Amino acid sequence: MPFEFVDRRRVDWVDTDAGGRIHHTAAFRYAEHAETEALRNAGITGPASYPRRRVEAEFHRVLRFDDELEVRLRAERVGRTSITWAWTISRDGEVCVEGRHTVVHVDDEGRPTPLRAEVRAKLEL
Repeated sequence: MPFEFVDRRRVDWVDTDAGGRIHHTAAFRYAEHAETEALRNAGITGPASYPRRRVEAEFHRVLRFDDELEVRLRAERVGRTSITWAWTISRDGEVCVEGRHTVVHVDDEGRPTPLRAEVRAKLEL
């Protein structure tokens, strides 16, 4: 069973356009927030750098200010130096956005470096 985490939140006013709909970049921030909380919840802490290598999203339904959301994030693939997270953003059980993003663990010079054993053990359940 892959590692999974659920984050619940509301659409903030700052994330919307003049029509009250989310700006597309908000979906990526919601997923990134879920990623941070998932790692924290799993006890994965300490200094690490995980820049984004690839991001993608498909928008199915409009999200608006004050909608209650569920952001479901799972470790889709754990590579030697990278993690691909797959995620959905749902409202009332209906998937509104599907996406994924790949992060690469890098050293201080920005070169890919192997994931820590602690990270791999917790994400490869």
